[in-house]
Amino acid sequence: MFIDYAKIEISAGKGGDGKVAFRREKFVPKGGPAGGNGGEGGNVIFEANENLATLLDFRYLRKYEAEDGEDGGSSLKDGKNGKHSVIKVPVGTIIKNAETEEVIFDLDEHGKQFIAAKGGRGGKGNSNFATPTNQAPRFAENGRAGEALTVILELKLIADVGLVGFPNAGKSTFISTVSAAKPKIADYPFTTLTPNLGIVSYHNYTSFTIADIPGIIEGAHEGKGLGLQFLRHIERTRSLLILIDVNSEDIQKEYDTLLNELEKYSDVLSKKEKLVAITKMDTADEEKQKEIDSLKIKGYRKKIHKISSVARMGTTPLIDALWEMIHK
Repeated sequence: MFIDYAKIEISAGKGGDGKVAFRREKFVPKGGPAGGNGGEGGNVIFEANENLATLLDFRYLRKYEAEDGEDGGSSLKDGKNGKHSVIKVPVGTIIKNAETEEVIFDLDEHGKQFIAAKGGRGGKGNSNFATPTNQAPRFAENGRAGEALTVILELKLIADVGLVGFPNAGKSTFISTVSAAKPKIADYPFTTLTPNLGIVSYHNYTSFTIADIPGIIEGAHEGKGLGLQFLRHIERTRSLLILIDVNSEDIQKEYDTLLNELEKYSDVLSKKEKLVAITKMDTADEEKQKEIDSLKIKGYRKKIHKISSVARMGTTPLIDALWEMIHK
């Protein structure tokens, strides 16, 4: 199951209390203060891991706590620091403050770490408060509480190419043809309910990634259909491939609608490099094929690729063009 959103509670460890103690040694009748310091509370740390692909684990475990620091001991012994809680998440996970929706950190590289909640400071033992006028202080500091907050985790797929198109535009069939990904394919809208990532092998042992993401509809930027789920992932891709069914009633209108939804969601999306491909050419009759041969799309000046993923027609030149686009 692919889960790309989770809300969890995190709590850093409390600092240990300082100790009130005095030296009690033989032949030392008036021993001085000897209380140790409390240990530091553990931090809650997020770490990006490329071996993870979903936030599924957070559906079942929603509270994460780091260890408290130990209290200080006698004979100037300091308490141990609490263990950190290291939470591993997929690369591409964004951490948000649940109350403000503010983005706190973006874990976009393998191994990247972020301290989301800091442990409390340990309290000082009474040995720290001795002065010439108060040589036997009978007080110590309490440890401080660690930070605690509720965070939202959002996973955005990182891919070289994101597939953009209406439901049933042929995205899943295309990615299953050019990569080893095996998404569910059927002749009804929203076959793809979760993103799929495919690796496309290219010349000389090179490769690039394509994300097949739930289909977009008009009003997607307002959350209609699977819109926000779709747009969240497409935002992170380096470039876009717009797929339009050859049997569309109005190809220009479909292109304009798709671009409009991208632009309304984010200026970043509208500025990405794009290619357009007309899909399912094997289903077009002779008259329709001639129409596509002379097709021009307003606002788009590059080559319009004509493909059939089922018949494997035009997919190789398109892959070449995608490679060129992402390696400009």
